[in-house]
Amino acid sequence: MEVGKLKEDLKGERAVLVGAIVQNQSEEEAIDHIEELEFLAKTAGAITEKKFLQKLQNINPKTFLGSGKIEEVKKYVLQNKIDMVIFDEELSPAQLRNIERIFEIKVLDRSNLILDIFASRAQTSHARTQVELAQYQYLLPRLTNMWTHLDKQKGGIGMRGPGERQIETDRRIIKDRISLLKKKLKEIDKQKAVQRGNRGQLVRAALVGYTNVGKSTIMNTLSKSEVFAENKLFATLDTTVRKVVIENLPFLLTDTVGFIRKLPHQLVESFKSTLDEVREADLLIHVVDVSHPNFEDHHRVVNETLAEIDKKDKPTIVVFNKIDAYKYVPQEEDDLSPKTQENYSLEELKSQWISKIDNNKCVFISAENKTNFDELKHVIYEEVKTIFQVRYPYNNFLY
Repeated sequence: MEVGKLKEDLKGERAVLVGAIVQNQSEEEAIDHIEELEFLAKTAGAITEKKFLQKLQNINPKTFLGSGKIEEVKKYVLQNKIDMVIFDEELSPAQLRNIERIFEIKVLDRSNLILDIFASRAQTSHARTQVELAQYQYLLPRLTNMWTHLDKQKGGIGMRGPGERQIETDRRIIKDRISLLKKKLKEIDKQKAVQRGNRGQLVRAALVGYTNVGKSTIMNTLSKSEVFAENKLFATLDTTVRKVVIENLPFLLTDTVGFIRKLPHQLVESFKSTLDEVREADLLIHVVDVSHPNFEDHHRVVNETLAEIDKKDKPTIVVFNKIDAYKYVPQEEDDLSPKTQENYSLEELKSQWISKIDNNKCVFISAENKTNFDELKHVIYEEVKTIFQVRYPYNNFLY
């Protein structure tokens, strides 16, 4: 059988997704979050069969959901022979253990799912080391779940002791592995720092943004290269640096890993060296998918993440991508309800954002169709030229 045919015949694991509508959160926002979880599950290869949402005053510290909802999910899981349940929050070790006992199938949380996607996407030794470190840091406090099968053995004389000793052995092995991976990353970080230092004094620009907004497509067009780009979350994990020349002005352009809400803190910690490309950039090019219903929220999440990893106030160009996919639904004249995003035309959105952001640093494009790409190149050129002029005030031969 051909490999391609074999892949088509293989079916993904069937999953149900579980989320909560908590205080100070609208139902629309919760639905958007669980739809993003569905996209994450699809990226990992799972097939979503059903989504469950429950409105909660407080998350249940034992089972995340209330008892009635847990039973409803369990009934559906049993009747439909579901393979796994995925929660849209990071579960505590106790919650994970309790929920696994109830469902008796695989249970994942959002962090675990994202880590799994990162593991499948990591191509280089650097990325694989970063992801492995994050996975072990996530796993360490949850080791007891690996030994819950001992609880089901009745009259197992001597079983509890060896079980506990095995957990301690595993914990020690993982701690040693974490220590080794941290040392390995320090060595890689030194090499990366040397590489960055050897790039000379060229201006550095970094593409940043929410995952799957089209950064790699923009990178390919500007640098005339072939960086991997795909309509899936986290298509890019390793930073890619290319030399770009616009008119007569050369600069370095970096494509970075995409951000996402509720990004596991273990990943942020282990990907510090990758994020150094953002810290050391002279110019940020913040790409936003304007066709997404919640692009404003994505814009905010990225800005908050950037503020965490880099305190410097850097010049930033905001690029609203995918204008070809933007959907405009005119509001009826007799409709007195407040306008939603889709009720604004693209021109109205442009006016709003140009008033919020410096007119010279806000561009609306389609990377796929190369619409307004000349305008984007001109804006980047002007920003890079300004930085170059400040850095080399007497070298005016380039401009």
